[in-house]
Amino acid sequence: MNRPPLSGHTRVVGVIGDPVAHSLSPILHNAAFAALGLDWVYVAFPVPRGRAAEAVAAVPALGLAGLNVTMPHKEDVAGACDELTADAAALRSVNTVVALPDGRTLGDSTDGPGFLDALADEGIPVAGQPVLVLGAGGAARAVVLALGRAGADVTVAARRPDAATEAAALAPGARAVPLGALAGPASAAPSSAADRVDPGEFSVVVNATPLGMSGGDPLPVDPEALHAGQAVVDLVYHPADTPLLTAARARGARAVNGLGMLLHQAARSFTLWTGEEAPLDAMRAAAAAALTARR
Repeated sequence: MNRPPLSGHTRVVGVIGDPVAHSLSPILHNAAFAALGLDWVYVAFPVPRGRAAEAVAAVPALGLAGLNVTMPHKEDVAGACDELTADAAALRSVNTVVALPDGRTLGDSTDGPGFLDALADEGIPVAGQPVLVLGAGGAARAVVLALGRAGADVTVAARRPDAATEAAALAPGARAVPLGALAGPASAAPSSAADRVDPGEFSVVVNATPLGMSGGDPLPVDPEALHAGQAVVDLVYHPADTPLLTAARARGARAVNGLGMLLHQAARSFTLWTGEEAPLDAMRAAAAAALTARR
């Protein structure tokens, strides 16, 4: 179905970032609007670092229905919204701004729930399962929070111990370990054998770091530790097969990239704005076509 022509009644949403021209979000959301025949349009707004609060103030001023937020603005937007959801408040990070009827703005974070939706699509359970999260940045923190609420037994491994500890605090009972504690030649030697963490002991391994993406860089975990019966998730969606996923698949582990998380976090934003269930098939097809064109 084609979307209605743009008019004075067209609702406008968009994404702010610096840079933002590379974003797949306009493709995903405009495909969704077209699939449902909604008189909405989604555009990319390049907003320089340090001016995120002005962009949030523009939402009611311009009559926007909302915004998505990407780097480097997520924390600044959290401070600029009138109200935050529990997830956004816990993370001090916002990826979705919703215009409220009274002219105020609500900030939410759909990344973590979108991650769980993606795992559910793949039939990967996390409740009661040991899950290793590599990294402690914004994406990792959203994943840790969601996993904790889903009942997973979470371990966070990061290069900076303080960052790992802060991220682990988002999930009940989670523990933090240095990245060097991961057993295998891909990591630095831990201080003692008692400190070693075997990635093979986890049902799910989530990579939220850029490690292994550049030629010659070591992988974040030793591939020899991976095995059949595990799921290895890399939050990167382009390229579809990262070196870690290729290595995991060769060891018999299930390999999942970040495209599902991208789709589901977008779908949750879509529903927050429109009140409609997102047409995931149309969004997935649009994303696949766009990524194929980028190869």
